[in-house]
Amino acid sequence: MTDDNHSTTNASLRSRQQAKANMGATNGEPSSSSYSSSPPTSSSSPNAKRNSPYLPTPLETAVLLAYPTILVFGALFSALSPETRHAAYDPVRQSHVAGEAPSYFARKDNVFNALFVKQGWAWITAAFAAFAATHPVFGKWGNEGSEAGTIRRLKATLRWALVTAWWVLVTQWCFGPPIIDRGFRFTGGKCDGASEAAREGDADAAQLFTAVACKAAGGRWSGGHDISGHVFLLVLGSCFLMQEVGWVVYRAARAGWDERCVVMPDGAVKGAGVEAEKSCAEEERALGYGGRFALAVVGLCLWMLLMTAIYFHTWFEKFTGLLVAGMGIYPVYILPRWIPALRAFVGLPGI
Repeated sequence: MTDDNHSTTNASLRSRQQAKANMGATNGEPSSSSYSSSPPTSSSSPNAKRNSPYLPTPLETAVLLAYPTILVFGALFSALSPETRHAAYDPVRQSHVAGEAPSYFARKDNVFNALFVKQGWAWITAAFAAFAATHPVFGKWGNEGSEAGTIRRLKATLRWALVTAWWVLVTQWCFGPPIIDRGFRFTGGKCDGASEAAREGDADAAQLFTAVACKAAGGRWSGGHDISGHVFLLVLGSCFLMQEVGWVVYRAARAGWDERCVVMPDGAVKGAGVEAEKSCAEEERALGYGGRFALAVVGLCLWMLLMTAIYFHTWFEKFTGLLVAGMGIYPVYILPRWIPALRAFVGLPGI
């Protein structure tokens, strides 16, 4: 009899608890069963904590830190290595003295410098073109319904054109001498040792305002601050490829989840995935041949950046090369996140 009463009491208690839970759910409070059986809502997902649209995401920050880390490591290695520290170095030619280079990579005529870095933007462009032409996120050529992929490809090409324009302005031509040469002249640099024929002949003196013209005239570009063109090229190119390839593969691997945040036209801050035209397909997780090619180019860029950090330029010249490269990345990949009109024009990688 006591056992029967105990069982009845337990049953009655469970009945009252269930009724209370049901009443709470009716009043808008989640029941205990809802916590165990319902999937997490969007408010409890990782997107609930928004990253700043004005700054690189935590993932991007971790990747970007690789660049100053490589430069600092190279500077320390150069200072601590007896072979490098005591090797004769010509600051005018930005090169170790021939025959006394502490490493094959300390010679400017090494094959990687001659065939890769000197033609660096061609390699960057080829890797981007291979990825944009073959990856499924851009749609399959000629397939019905590939309009969205074509739009992605056009916007990616526009981003390439903007980054390429910055490379041209800094290293090739900026309404006359490029920014690197203008900066060199502005900081007191000049062309020493140019032949009299070049300086006093028919050639316009302004033609000697570039390092290339000075060298062609038999002179040496000396006396000013020389922004490291190698650091600029290698950082700008590899960061460009990682943005274009990395976000595509990352979003596919995370089933469309995106840690980038954007400012909407009404001022609201939302996850970048809200503007994606479709969910990521399984096949988009793969790098493909184009992605592997781009990854190989990025790896070679980082290796040659380390060689530059160890054997060439002063620390300040390398720092300014890094800074000027960042000035080309931010307006193309971060600025559109908080300017909707610009984002509509250039898009975001993977969206």
